[in-house]
Amino acid sequence: MRTPTADEGGRRILITGIAGTLAGRLALRLEEDDRVDYVGGVDLQQPSHDLKRTEFVRADLRNPLVARVIESTRVDTIVHMSIVAEPGSAGGRGRMKELNVIGTMQMLGAAQKAPMVRNLVLRSTTAVYGAHYRDPALFREDNQPRTAPRSGYTKDITEVEAYARGLGRRRPDIDLTILRFANIISSTIETTITKYFALPVIPTVLGHDPRLQLLHTDDAVEVLYRATMGSHPGIFNVAGPGIVYLSQAARMTGRPSVLVPAAMAGMLSTALQPLTGIDITGEQLPMLQFGRVADITRMRREFDFEPAYSSKQALQEFIDAGRVQPLLDADQAGTVEQRVGDALIGALGRFTA
Repeated sequence: MRTPTADEGGRRILITGIAGTLAGRLALRLEEDDRVDYVGGVDLQQPSHDLKRTEFVRADLRNPLVARVIESTRVDTIVHMSIVAEPGSAGGRGRMKELNVIGTMQMLGAAQKAPMVRNLVLRSTTAVYGAHYRDPALFREDNQPRTAPRSGYTKDITEVEAYARGLGRRRPDIDLTILRFANIISSTIETTITKYFALPVIPTVLGHDPRLQLLHTDDAVEVLYRATMGSHPGIFNVAGPGIVYLSQAARMTGRPSVLVPAAMAGMLSTALQPLTGIDITGEQLPMLQFGRVADITRMRREFDFEPAYSSKQALQEFIDAGRVQPLLDADQAGTVEQRVGDALIGALGRFTA
C-alpha cells in the first residue's frame, strides 16, 4: 500500500455501516491514532458510539450518489462493514439482499473510479465455507464449500466477496483485505449467537454436538484496526483459538438443551423467531448440526497477532458479564437434558411404532 507523504497528510478512512458495534469501535480506535487525519462513517442510522472526530454521513450505499461521498472525502481507505446478517433487522429478505449485494456493488463501483483509494478492507464471515458432515477438520482460506449457497446471508456474502475480488483484478493497485470472522460474541455486542445462548432452554439437533468457534469483539476490532492501518492483502480467517462443543457451551451458560430431530429444526427456528427475536435462517441450521472451524494460521502470521480470547474464554466473558443468568449448575443441566432426551426418544418411539 502506498503511504501518503508528509505533504499529503495522514490517512483518510471511510467506514461503511458505522452504526454497527464493530464499526463504531473501530472508529473510536482510529480517532486516537495520530497518523489518521480523517475518519468518515456512512450509514442510514446514527452511530451507536460517542464519536468525537468521525464525520457521520447519512447515505444509502444503494444510491449511486455514494460515489460523491468517496470523492468529496478524498479517502485512501474504505472499510466495508455494511453487511446485514439477519433478515429481520433489514426489514425482510428482499431488502437485506439489496443492502448487502446492491449496496456493495455501488460502493465498489465508486471505489474503482476513485484514484486515491488504495486500501479496501471487507468484513466477511467463515459462513462462506458452509457446514457439511464431510467438511475438513479445519477450513483454510482456499477451501471451497461442498455446495454453493442458494439463499440467505451466506449467498449474499459469497457474492460480495466475488465482487470485491473483481475490483482487485481491475484495480491491482488497491490492497484488498477480506476478513472472514467466526461467530462474534462478547458482553458488548448482540448477535444471533448471543441471543441463542441467552435462551432459557437451548435447542440442539438430535444426534449432533457441533464444534463451535467463537471470536471476541475486542479481537475482531484489533484485526480490523491492523488491516486498516497496515498492508495485508489477501483473505484471512479470524477467530479465537480452540473450540467449544455446543453441549459444553450449554452447560457453561447454565441452560439445559432440548434435543430436536433434524427434520423439525427448521420448524423450530421459525417458531422461535417471533418469540425470541432469533433469526436462525435455513442456511445456518447445518452449523448447529456439523459445526465449522477455520484455520487461523495465516491471520497469526501475517498480522503478527494472537487473539486475547480463546473461543471458550470469549463465551465465558459473555457469561461473566451477566449477559446470561445461569438457571442450573452443570450437574443439574445434565440431569434435565437426560430426562428431556429420554422423554423425546420415548415419544418418537411411540410415534414411529
